[in-house]
Amino acid sequence: MDILDDHHSDEIDPNVKGYESAGTGTTKRKELHGTIRLDALSGTWRDNPHGAVFHVYKIDFSCDIESYPGFVLLTESKLDDDVANAKVDLYLLDKTAKSSVIPCGEVHLGSDQIKRAMRFHELLFNGLYGKLFQGSKASGVNREFLLQRDNNLLWSTSFIYLILPLEPPNMVDHDSWRINWKGIDSCVSVVEFMRNSAWLSAEQSGAKYRSSIGDSSVADCTAEGTIHLANHSLSIEKLEETVVMSIHTGRIYYVREVLVNTSAESPFDSNVNGAPSKYSSFADYFKKKYGIVLFYPEQPLLLLKQTHNPFNLLSDSEASELRRKMLSSGDLVDAKRNNHVNMPPELLVRIDIKLSALRALYLIPSLIHRLESIMLACQLRKEISYKFPMPSSLILEALTTLRCCEDFSSERLELLGDSVLKYAVSCHVFLKYPQKHEGKLSGQRQSIICNANLHKLGTNCKLQEYIRDSAFEPRRWVAPGQLSVHPVPCSHSVDTSEVPLESTYHTFDETVILGKSCDRGHRWLVSKSIADCVEAVIGAYYVGGGFVAALHTMKWLGIEAELGPCYVDKAINLASDRSCALKIDQVTALESKLGYEFSTKGLLLEAITHLTEQETGVGVDYSYERLEFLGDAVLDVLITWHLYQNHTDIDPGELTDLRSASVNNENFAQVSVRRDLYQHLQLCSESISKQITDYVTLVTDAEDSKSLQGRQCPKVLGDLFESIAGAILIDTKLNVEEVWRIFLPLLSPIVTPDNLELPPFRELNELCDCLGYFFKEHCINVKDVVFVELRLQLEDILLIGEGIGKTKKAAKGQAALYLLKGLESRGMSYDRCVLKRKKQESHDVSSGLVDMKFSVIKDKPRKKQKVSQLPCGDNGASDASIPVIAAVKAEKGGPRSSLYELCKRLQWPMPSFETTEEKSRSPMEFGQGSDKRTGFNSFTSKISLLIPDSGVMEATGEQRADKKNSQDSAALHLLYQLEKQGKVVINC
Repeated sequence: MDILDDHHSDEIDPNVKGYESAGTGTTKRKELHGTIRLDALSGTWRDNPHGAVFHVYKIDFSCDIESYPGFVLLTESKLDDDVANAKVDLYLLDKTAKSSVIPCGEVHLGSDQIKRAMRFHELLFNGLYGKLFQGSKASGVNREFLLQRDNNLLWSTSFIYLILPLEPPNMVDHDSWRINWKGIDSCVSVVEFMRNSAWLSAEQSGAKYRSSIGDSSVADCTAEGTIHLANHSLSIEKLEETVVMSIHTGRIYYVREVLVNTSAESPFDSNVNGAPSKYSSFADYFKKKYGIVLFYPEQPLLLLKQTHNPFNLLSDSEASELRRKMLSSGDLVDAKRNNHVNMPPELLVRIDIKLSALRALYLIPSLIHRLESIMLACQLRKEISYKFPMPSSLILEALTTLRCCEDFSSERLELLGDSVLKYAVSCHVFLKYPQKHEGKLSGQRQSIICNANLHKLGTNCKLQEYIRDSAFEPRRWVAPGQLSVHPVPCSHSVDTSEVPLESTYHTFDETVILGKSCDRGHRWLVSKSIADCVEAVIGAYYVGGGFVAALHTMKWLGIEAELGPCYVDKAINLASDRSCALKIDQVTALESKLGYEFSTKGLLLEAITHLTEQETGVGVDYSYERLEFLGDAVLDVLITWHLYQNHTDIDPGELTDLRSASVNNENFAQVSVRRDLYQHLQLCSESISKQITDYVTLVTDAEDSKSLQGRQCPKVLGDLFESIAGAILIDTKLNVEEVWRIFLPLLSPIVTPDNLELPPFRELNELCDCLGYFFKEHCINVKDVVFVELRLQLEDILLIGEGIGKTKKAAKGQAALYLLKGLESRGMSYDRCVLKRKKQESHDVSSGLVDMKFSVIKDKPRKKQKVSQLPCGDNGASDASIPVIAAVKAEKGGPRSSLYELCKRLQWPMPSFETTEEKSRSPMEFGQGSDKRTGFNSFTSKISLLIPDSGVMEATGEQRADKKNSQDSAALHLLYQLEKQGKVVINC
């Protein structure tokens, strides 16, 4: 049986099996790892009394809609060219800003200039992204201005640089740059003002505050068009768009308008849930809450626009889409309406920087985060140390997981790297061990390329510390000199940034949150991510530097893949000893079909000789198995590389599907038949010959490849195709370009996204997912045969598909094919483009359920209850109990999750929602208690659920402030209706 089925037991290193059994390299095991420190952002210049020399990198922003001033990035270390010349697109709500970094040589700053630059950092970055006041009466900690004294704890030598504003470029010399010391000094003066005069608590006397405002003898100049700020007086005309900071909160604003018909004596409207205010006026509010007695209460109030939190501007497909949804739902509009405040001018200090510079500062976090990511890639590139330069963009892509929500990820490179690694190791073991049969070679290869071993090699090289595994969180971004307002203290009992590789820091707990790092840089990673990163880095070096670069990377990782010419010559010499005299006609005819003439005919003879020939007693001591092992690997890498290069605009999932459809035994078997290669197979087995004959007839008579789905092909035909590829590879001395020149015409047409046909079971799964149907699967094993039954409940009929095969996969494919034909006869066919469009259109309905755990539990013993109407999918079983679901979760998505899982269990079609929106000029209240919300838009949803043999049930939910919550309300009403009618029991 082993000979006929061409099977050999794989021999895998027992050490690797041990790793696998511990979950190493799997998605189930989570591991705690640290994050590498960026060497490029370290510096020792902070306390140098003689100043320091900085490398200067000019940051420019260009946008068609808005103008942004430039900045300079100053670092002690010289940055790699990839960082120093980076170009990054930043996606805002309704526009795109293109940022560019330009190296501008060096500059020396004196110690005084450095201190002034540090004050600029401390004031603006804490004011914009943090807090300038610490402590409160409620917390029992005295309130204090953060910069009341020099705080060296805000600066670390391991993470230190300066971002400083530039003066507008000279019209004559646009490329010149000058630091805007006037703006920096304005920030310095504000810090000094706050240190000397800040109103810190209601208990302090008003004298200190009054002295900061000015002498009471100063006449009220409001009538003359002058407004008194805390540190400055300005004419009304110059106030608009002035950047200011409140002296009692440290918040930064800019002036939108002078409210000429108001004053601090105007009624105070807190607008909290519509309740009347407990303060009679603005003056009363500041006196009671902050102990501030206004010196100029008759001045008009200023309408201020508060600065907002930074967004993730790095991904157009993720961050911008989120903001567009907020805009469409009204959330962002409401936020903007509530982002204005009225303030007495004397509680504000002026910061002498342009509003445009303030807006540009909101681009900085995303830009610096991307630059840090490129630095990370450059740092790894130095570690790998290949002799030729590699694009950092490729390395960064290899380090980036899908969880980062970027417009790129490692998946495509991982797919390619997997093939490159398999090919390199296959060649190595094939050439190094000429006497080992295919089974031993496969086992040895598997022990090298398995995820457990790749994980081990990756952690040995500390690759895990480079992996980017979480989306950029702007609120946690901090600049040097800034104190984080969202700290995540380390709770892992690890004092260093690096986490020991010990079982203490491994877990299989599904509730562990992945990717989120603590302040020490520790984060949980899926164990498989490290193995995937190893493959992706190999793929990146293959793309950027070819096979030689990939081999260098493997050597750095510790993977043995030597491909010396002497080994190839040895393999050729071994094959040249074989006599081809008796079968020279077969060899010549096959060479003609291939369009290639072998230098060593014995290689082709070996490639077409089946193992059963050894039983004939004619002295044959070889077979195609070793060459088939090699050919499988070379065809895999060649086809994967072809697909990778020719389909750059498809997602990694589609690329994987294309490779699966191209690199498989069925496809290769069909090529062997259509190109008449099978006729040259040398074998001595009547049963295999009959299988081949039957399959050739099947392929010849088939109208298209779809009609061959679900039909098992003789494995020997695919093996023959692969072994010929292996023979040509050795004969050309590992010239993969020549192999591809020969095999591209044989394989053509290679599948494309437009004509991709998925396996039947996969196609059924995706089609049902799109249409909102569920099917149930039942399998029975009888000796060497598997029987599969698939039941698919439609609105009006129950479809049953049956399949039989030697494997579960084959049987499921047959059963799925039957159901697909049944659906197609009812006008429901699979079209990849249509599916994509429908999924995109329904994304707003289902996206709230992504990655949520369903709250349905197994049926519990209860009183004997019967369901009067059962879905046809349950075959009308009269003893079926009423389904029991857990208590419906109250959070967003909970009711929909429970309803969807119920439909899945009972094979009811998915419910549909119809949502209507109402807009109002005045705010409306929704919900109760802690769920109470105020908004200007309301949403009401109606849900329809078709229950087979019972008709359609409908329910309408209550008004909610957003679409998803309104759908939850409708789903909850429907669940209660189902319970009332005895179709479900909800546990309380």
